[in-house]
Amino acid sequence: MRYHDEEWGVPVHDDRRLFEFLVLEGAQAGLSWSTILNKRDNYRSAFARFDPAKVARFGARDVKRLMADAGIVRNRLKIESAIGNARAFLEVRREFGSFDAYLWRFVDGRPLQNLRRNMKQVPARTPVSDAISKDLKLRGFRFVGSTIVYATMQAVGMVNDHLSACFRRRELWLPRTRSSAKLRSERK
Repeated sequence: MRYHDEEWGVPVHDDRRLFEFLVLEGAQAGLSWSTILNKRDNYRSAFARFDPAKVARFGARDVKRLMADAGIVRNRLKIESAIGNARAFLEVRREFGSFDAYLWRFVDGRPLQNLRRNMKQVPARTPVSDAISKDLKLRGFRFVGSTIVYATMQAVGMVNDHLSACFRRRELWLPRTRSSAKLRSERK
């Protein structure tokens, strides 16, 4: 409940936080989000506070250490994908200046505003998440299927999928005419 009320859907422009959500959403595949939230602090510790430069340097010993860590999901493919994704993340950052600039360009730097009345109207994926997923895969990312990408978009506020009756919808509603640079300056 606290995650929904305080964090879910709030626009994120910090690269480390974006990497965190990418790793956590990938770890969540096939599991409940509450399972991952309950392990979030353990993930932060196990994955160097989600510093992509540090995670990119993880090797076989780190994979072995992580496979023995009961505080995270001990799935070798998910662990190895997080490490590989850190390396790909750094490449994207080199190319675009930041992962934030790369990711938010898919929505023109502004959150997409949806008007959903019930959970049945919330899709698992969209054409935008399909495009991001495809591009991430071309760049070497794994565990970034369209459903995982859409969940990431929701979590980091690229899309406002709070239901119309939810108090957070109005709080997070941002007109599409405002630029992300303006939003960042307003937050300071």
